[in-house]
Amino acid sequence: MKKLICPICIIALISCNNSPKEKKSEPAEMPVNKEKLLAPTPPMGWNSWNWFGKKDINEKIMYEVIDAIDQSGLKTAGYEYVVIDGGWRDTKLGENGALLAHPVKFPNGIKPLADYAHSKGLKFGLHTVPGTADCINDPVGGYGNEEVQIQQFVDWGIDFVKIDRCRFEGGWDLDILHKTYAKWKRLLEEKSDRDVLISISAYEWFDWNAEIGQMARTTEDISAKVSGMSGNDAQFDGQIPEENNAWGLLTVMEIAEENNKWATYAGNGYWNDPDMLVTGEHGLTFAEQKSHFALWCIMSSPLMLGNDPRNMSEEEKSIILNKDAISINQDPTEQGKRIIKNTDTEVWAKNLKDNQVAVLLLNRNQENKKNIALNLEDVGIFQKINIKDVYAGKDIGTASGLISHDTPPKSSLFLLLSKTVDQ
Repeated sequence: MKKLICPICIIALISCNNSPKEKKSEPAEMPVNKEKLLAPTPPMGWNSWNWFGKKDINEKIMYEVIDAIDQSGLKTAGYEYVVIDGGWRDTKLGENGALLAHPVKFPNGIKPLADYAHSKGLKFGLHTVPGTADCINDPVGGYGNEEVQIQQFVDWGIDFVKIDRCRFEGGWDLDILHKTYAKWKRLLEEKSDRDVLISISAYEWFDWNAEIGQMARTTEDISAKVSGMSGNDAQFDGQIPEENNAWGLLTVMEIAEENNKWATYAGNGYWNDPDMLVTGEHGLTFAEQKSHFALWCIMSSPLMLGNDPRNMSEEEKSIILNKDAISINQDPTEQGKRIIKNTDTEVWAKNLKDNQVAVLLLNRNQENKKNIALNLEDVGIFQKINIKDVYAGKDIGTASGLISHDTPPKSSLFLLLSKTVDQ
């Protein structure tokens, strides 16, 4: 057996791994939403909400963000969609139900921004609400105004529409919700010469998601910038304290737990969306950010950044620009799943093309190091493999049988397993 210098311990299989395994479900046939797949791999881009919210976003910032995405390496890495979430609209509708850009924050309207993004080789998107009001009850909804508002999006050259359920007078009937989203899809396809990606944000999974959109939220919103929490510990262990959580936000692990339920439905141009990434200055440690990004990559999630691209640390860039991590995310073979769950530790895995497997060994314990073991047969590997540390960017050894690693608290190891060259 080869002796390794790195901290991972690779040992021959002597006995079975006793860790509790997730129940294996038979994969459902993945629905195809279009003959031409607009999103054959999980979409990648940036969304304004997590960092700027509704209040702080404006035209000047958006031009700066577009420049930053173009020049920082993000565009080259595949982050192609630039999306303004809430905050771009006025608080009321115009004549005939038309949307109005906020007169102070976006005095020149939306089309010049879309044109500028296109001039940089990027695609441009907007947030909209299909009901009667937005999420803070401003009466700017598209219900009954779809023809007018969708024509505006077409005229502006929009490539991505995030359709956010928000509010409907009297509450949403689920049949009306389905028909409303379907109407947006039909009118966008009829009116636009562009391929417009539809991002469904209805806060739960629906069996009609893949008929309508290329990505759809499976949960409520992810927590970002939660005040009053030292190190944001709740992200990986427990829940966010109620006093810091007026919006009902979910932690990274709560979201991963829910998103994991719908893994077999992803693929063929549709991707489950566990919400935007909270990498960057959102209260997560560097190790937690790496675990968060690795989970989204394993789950084949859309990689929609929620950071400030104008001011990225080298640590942050080392995560979100990691070529192997992005390649794992963009491999359309399947949505990876959690395969082992213990009290403090988990193992997630994703089958890739060329008989490779991506694996995440995750320690959620807040204080103690944990040894995490994986029987390679549990990920369909019955031969000798090469092991690469994704974030370190280097091979760390070979194995046949079992791998185990002493993982620090609130940390993980992101691995790429491949057949060795001699096979």
